[in-house]
Amino acid sequence: MTARTARLLVASRNPKKLAELRRVLDGAGISGLELVSFDDVDPFDEAPETGATFEENALAKARDGFAATGLPTLADDSGLEVAALRGMPGVLSARWSGRHGDDAANYSLLLAQMYDVPDFRRGAAFVSACALVSGSADITVVRGSWQGVIAREPLGQGGFGYDPVFIPESETPGLRRSAAQLSSAEKDAVSHRGRALALLVPALRALGLPILGKVEGAALSDDGIRRLRDDLQR
Repeated sequence: MTARTARLLVASRNPKKLAELRRVLDGAGISGLELVSFDDVDPFDEAPETGATFEENALAKARDGFAATGLPTLADDSGLEVAALRGMPGVLSARWSGRHGDDAANYSLLLAQMYDVPDFRRGAAFVSACALVSGSADITVVRGSWQGVIAREPLGQGGFGYDPVFIPESETPGLRRSAAQLSSAEKDAVSHRGRALALLVPALRALGLPILGKVEGAALSDDGIRRLRDDLQR
């Protein structure tokens, strides 16, 4: 008997993000699961990201994908929260410079805004909210974070987004590599998105997928998920 293969829509067109999601899910021991992206399904109208939180944006994307395709949909919304900027860029991370997806412009503006901020106040965190929608009432929303500091200049050529200016707190003082200088395996093991995706293992198991994995991080409370679900049904 041929093993059942389920299709999971990953709500993204970003090839680097999709590759990261694939690696993390593969590392969680997922089998019998075919990942497809927005580029693999018929086009549909996508709502703009207007939520005030990462969770709201991720859930809206997952809901839209499921409604348009009928496929269980996994969506992520992520960004950088800088303490000295009172949590900004936050949900505006991808368009902080005014041009959506211009990574170099975004982190260059951030560095300029942080120019005179002393080292002890350069704390920051990458945040990822992941939402899985597999039915009108089957909704799971989780969050992962990755603590670190903002560098003085870009370091490394790997990764994407703000990776070149983010130094994880796990880096030793003598090394101090940015997220852009980590290998894919190193990044997947500790990143905000990796931690958030690990929390989706139980929800994916409920879809009937054979999954092995260790969950690490903090999911939204039942009340938080219920409030988001109620908002969608209004």
